[in-house]
Amino acid sequence: MRTFRSAFVVPFGLSWLVLSAAGAAQTGDRTNAQSLVQLERSWNEAFYQKDVAFLERVLADEFIATYEDGSQGNRAKEIALTKEFNQQVDSARQDDFIVKLYGDTAVVWFTLHLTGPKQGKPVLVDLRYVDVFVWRANRWQCVSSHSTKVLNNQ
Repeated sequence: MRTFRSAFVVPFGLSWLVLSAAGAAQTGDRTNAQSLVQLERSWNEAFYQKDVAFLERVLADEFIATYEDGSQGNRAKEIALTKEFNQQVDSARQDDFIVKLYGDTAVVWFTLHLTGPKQGKPVLVDLRYVDVFVWRANRWQCVSSHSTKVLNNQ
């Protein structure tokens, strides 16, 4: 999401997509930046609920994701990752949203904080996303998502 979502590889050893969008946000005001924040949040929830119909609406046919390991995927791969997802996530929190509107194009930056178990211990993974949307058929569609893992200073 951008994907956020978008897909990424976490230390849990699994690639997965984290994106978001609500039906109401998709048909919302294209000049309202808050509708894109809601879209990202809803996309994230849709991923965990394996709501493939939602992803089919929000991902453009030409969608390309660049994952945190440098690999790329398309719309079909994002949908497959959603269907196959089976990793335990204790917490998925998004923040630090920045939304810029450029007519029928929007760019959304945000941070995703994930917590989940690895070998019985909680692990925290922070990812930064850049999602690019275009306004089509009275809704936002994601054409590109890029995720980067934040390295924590230890």
